[in-house]
Amino acid sequence: MSDFKLLINGQLVDGDSTMDVINPATEQPVAQCARASKAQLDQAVAAAKAAFPAWSKTTIDERRKALVAMADAIQANIPELARLLTQEQGKPLDAAMGEVFGASAFFRYFATLDIPARTVQDDASGRVEIRRKPLGVIGAIVPWNFPLILMAFKVPAALLAGNTVVLKPAATTPLSTLRLAALVKDCVPPGVLNVIADANDLGAAITAHPDIRKISFTGSTETGKRVMAGAADALKRVTLELGGNDAAIVMGDVDPVETAPKIFNAAFQNSGQVCIAAKRVYVHESIYDAMCDELAKLADAAVVGDGLEQGTQFGPLQNKAQFDKVLGYIEEGRKDGRIIAGGGRQGDKGYFIRPTIVRDITDGSKLVDEEQFGPVLPVIKYSDASDAVARANASDYGLGGSVWARDTDQAWDLAAGMDSGTVWINKHADLQPHLPFGGAKFSGLGSELGQEGLNEFTQIQVLNMAR
Repeated sequence: MSDFKLLINGQLVDGDSTMDVINPATEQPVAQCARASKAQLDQAVAAAKAAFPAWSKTTIDERRKALVAMADAIQANIPELARLLTQEQGKPLDAAMGEVFGASAFFRYFATLDIPARTVQDDASGRVEIRRKPLGVIGAIVPWNFPLILMAFKVPAALLAGNTVVLKPAATTPLSTLRLAALVKDCVPPGVLNVIADANDLGAAITAHPDIRKISFTGSTETGKRVMAGAADALKRVTLELGGNDAAIVMGDVDPVETAPKIFNAAFQNSGQVCIAAKRVYVHESIYDAMCDELAKLADAAVVGDGLEQGTQFGPLQNKAQFDKVLGYIEEGRKDGRIIAGGGRQGDKGYFIRPTIVRDITDGSKLVDEEQFGPVLPVIKYSDASDAVARANASDYGLGGSVWARDTDQAWDLAAGMDSGTVWINKHADLQPHLPFGGAKFSGLGSELGQEGLNEFTQIQVLNMAR
């Protein structure tokens, strides 16, 4: 059947059918992988449910050792996993290597955490202790832009808390996750971690499954709304890390030559397919022309190509649907502003789009107001900093944002006024495992990473004793 099998109850099994996985650089199949049926999803959930009582009673030290063993298995296979990741996702091989290493590092980080009981009262009248208990079976749903690192936002925290997991990668990027499952399957007892792959047809069944107690989802806002609705009947917990339209506000005191490369990387990393990428940049009028010129130079010099080719800086869009969507946003930019770099497809094979800079555009254009999730950046002129913050906050999204300035005191005050889950100053998209990450408004619910993210995989229990 397929070399890329499902992991159900500790066993690698064929799917009830198979599906092709397309390389976005060639538009040709990379491989076939197992495709789970609804019955196999039910088997995976049943295995997780059966494994939960024993796993939840293991000591936290036992669970830590399992996470470290998983981290070791991932790190020992970085070249293989990275090559698969590049072939199915499109990103340059060095970026894929970094993602795989990052996934192993996140497993190691969570292995350092604890979930201690906390005494909040201990006096003559009584003793009160707050404990955190595991929830049960976790459904983890991961998108296609960062299949492994976003998996590592969820799985190690869920397992350390004593839960069991059913993990589903995106339909277009299942290979690296399925291979990882084969590498780590013996690090935990059968049923503790189960991995299935689908053709975008099992998400609703996972969300609504009566034996899944929490959904941890990363993806689009519209899909997140459906996840929340599907979880409502069973009152499932949900953590939703959703879309963003992150604004970068560039003050007039910065050096455009020094700052433009940082803004460019913030916008175009992973070909712009980053939930917290800088997706619109507000630049003070005093340096607007210079900043636009510097960004255009960087875009013109960018090396776009197959991620397996040496020297490639930016790979293709991951799938045709996203490719077509971004081309549509470029046309909006052409209509509402002036394209000064890029502006269309590169070549006639593969989902390649040149980094595109659009100036003389403003709020009200779809390119500014919506999340493009691709390599096209609108650069908007402003005169007053407080007005720039108000325009940034006018979005329904609130995932991240940044302020760039030499006057860091002013930047700090402006950043505090932005309606975003994370705001960076003189940097952007700096995610670290010990820092909680979550969105405001339509960008999500709850947090991932850090102690706060770990706590989201637990149920509070209060023990309250009279004396």
